[in-house]
Amino acid sequence: MKEHQIMLNATEDVKEFVNAASKCDFDIDISYNRIIIDAKSLLGILSMDLTRKLTVRCYGENTHFNEVIAKFAVA
Repeated sequence: MKEHQIMLNATEDVKEFVNAASKCDFDIDISYNRIIIDAKSLLGILSMDLTRKLTVRCYGENTHFNEVIAKFAVA
């Protein structure tokens, strides 16, 4: 499992993230505080507080998805 911190600031960012996550054949969770959502759920992510840093947990490896995570990564 790999863990990353990201920020999704706009609806277009969420769409791009979910699109990339949906192409992965492994589980991906996105969370903040105690709320955990399936990263492949557009409505689930849009219901989150997008002003916060989000934690992404990947249970597999995908080169394209890693590039998308890097785009939204927070230092």
